[in-house]
Amino acid sequence: MRGVFAAAAIAAATLPAGVQAAGLLTPSDSSAPGASTPLDIRSHDVDVVVQDGYVITEVEQVFSNPHSQDLQALYAFPIPENALVTAFTVWIDGNPVVGEVLEKDKARQVYEEEKNAGREAGLTEQNSFKRFEISVSPVRAMSDTRIKLQYMQVADIDTGIGRYVYPLEEGGTDDEKLAFWTSNEIVKERFSFNLHLRSAYPVDAVRLPNHPDALVTKESEGEWRIEILRNGGTATTSSPAVDDDTDQQDVSTLAQSGYKEEQTGVVEQNFGQQFASGLDNDIVLYWRLSENAPASLDLTAYKAPGAANGTFMMVMTPGDDLPVINQGRDWMFVLDISGSMQGKYHTLVEGVNRALTKMHDEDRFRIVLFNKNARELTQGWTPATNENVQRYINKVRNTQPNGGTNLFEGIAQGASGLDADRTTGIVLVTDGVANVGHVGNKHFLKLLAKQDVRLFTFIMGNEANRPLLESLTDYTNGFAINISNNDDIVGKLLEATQKINHQAMHNVRVDISGVRTSDITPELFGTVYRGEQLVVMGKYAHAGEVIVDLKAEISGQPVEYSTRFNLPDMNEENPELERLWAFAKIQGLKKMEDLLGADADRQSAMTDIALDHGIVTEKTSMLVIREEQFVARNIERRNKKRVELENSAQQQRKSQPVTQRRVDNSQSASKPMFEKKRATYSSGGSSGAFDSYWLLLLTPMAVALLRKRLLPVRDRA
Repeated sequence: MRGVFAAAAIAAATLPAGVQAAGLLTPSDSSAPGASTPLDIRSHDVDVVVQDGYVITEVEQVFSNPHSQDLQALYAFPIPENALVTAFTVWIDGNPVVGEVLEKDKARQVYEEEKNAGREAGLTEQNSFKRFEISVSPVRAMSDTRIKLQYMQVADIDTGIGRYVYPLEEGGTDDEKLAFWTSNEIVKERFSFNLHLRSAYPVDAVRLPNHPDALVTKESEGEWRIEILRNGGTATTSSPAVDDDTDQQDVSTLAQSGYKEEQTGVVEQNFGQQFASGLDNDIVLYWRLSENAPASLDLTAYKAPGAANGTFMMVMTPGDDLPVINQGRDWMFVLDISGSMQGKYHTLVEGVNRALTKMHDEDRFRIVLFNKNARELTQGWTPATNENVQRYINKVRNTQPNGGTNLFEGIAQGASGLDADRTTGIVLVTDGVANVGHVGNKHFLKLLAKQDVRLFTFIMGNEANRPLLESLTDYTNGFAINISNNDDIVGKLLEATQKINHQAMHNVRVDISGVRTSDITPELFGTVYRGEQLVVMGKYAHAGEVIVDLKAEISGQPVEYSTRFNLPDMNEENPELERLWAFAKIQGLKKMEDLLGADADRQSAMTDIALDHGIVTEKTSMLVIREEQFVARNIERRNKKRVELENSAQQQRKSQPVTQRRVDNSQSASKPMFEKKRATYSSGGSSGAFDSYWLLLLTPMAVALLRKRLLPVRDRA
């Protein structure tokens, strides 16, 4: 029986020197045209709504040109995880003009033609997996230009904890960009962030780990508002909420900071400090559902009057019936010491130190370092004695990050020499951008196939190569967790540990019958871990009763969960589902391309879906030109109509109370789909004292551990 590979990333608390954030880009060469006359960001306003299983984010900015000549604005920001741009608006002659999606080359051509003609134009493009880039021309001399970008994504809820990230800081891994551009991320006048959480299930608490200037207000059991407002570099309000059942560690931390809870449910505080209105720190928000929230199947559907097909999104949250695993282990640390780890390395070292010093005497460890090459620091498996730990942690501490990132060689070195008779956890610490040695997916896939490994990944930073790491994770039936530098690291660690301390569902499949459905995505689920939700999207032909069966194996034994409910004949509340479904189809095709290589038919299919549904991808862009130029160029205003429909539905939802979308307890349901309530952190078991030490003391780290018996032998194909 061969060894099993687990991967993770240590999340850093600080940015490395030279890392750029979201902002206006200016050529680094001061002699370049326009470099001596940069634009300003006057205001940056963010509005977020979380409801019905997905999130809509609107970002409105005003660019200011204090100079005597017209200039072009180039604004860049990281791509949010699993998000799709649905609207790009530029105000022209005081009126908002919504963009249309064209093939990327065509959109760029039209933009350049309009810019050269001196007419207003805007363009939103996707630059690989790294960032969205917005070009606007002209920003008139001594004037302002106003733009708005809207994107959406499926809500992220895991083990009863919801999470939203507004990404701003980049990862510092794009050397070409760092060399060519400087970034102005300072907001001159106003930065605001407003999030409206509307949950069908009660929410016990809300947490923003690194934003003490947030005002958090609880309006009802499932409705919360979060506000951050900074004017002229000063935080005008600053007050996270502390719920009655907030963890004692959080209460202690808040008490030391001077928080005071008021009867209104809003916590007020006066730090008396200044906050720079910079776009250089992610905003990370967590919300915790009530422990009484049930396991469930929630349905959101959209079917316009007279439409041939409707669209549905099913979110299945299984019950907490995956047994705990209890077993000892070896530890393999594979540490990235490349140049992009500058600024993160101190946190990496201290995290590894704490991990090593809390091992049991019978535990063993190895350490592999990699940058442009890989080498083992230890000499095989080393007993975790105090002397050995201090000896090798000092060697790690005295190492200076530099050079490129040979991720392939690091993984290959770490995956070799595992002891088949010992439970093994391997910790990979990296930002996931390979630029030395093998960098193509096929090389990593071949390596993982040879080693019969399972990859469990923490993806650190907004510029990490998520497509590569996620595709490898899916291929090996592992799981991936994305980490922001502003995450609650203890919480993310707990999330991973709870999963790997339990058995998982394997060979998961979902069967839908009763009503004709099509274009179901995803087509395969593989493995589902404790607390994970299954999101299934698809099309349906007509109203009627559907039967949903979830089939899987746990410890080699078959299990099945089933329910039935009705799909509606008409429902106009959530037109956004059409785009969410289309984006899920594109993501599925893109994952196939990442695994199997480029294919003309797949690329054509992805482009067609993006054009039909108004989605920005690597092959399509969103163009804004004057209304009369849309007419002159015979560009149909399909996205404008779609945006108007979606905006109208959003306004209708705001005026209505939040209703539950659960259908497996409806009158038509034969029984609830799951017998036990959903998994929570408090209901999870522990595999021993070492895990407890890890959770309490390993604050700077986020580590995925794996036991050999996590996967049945029969599933290691």
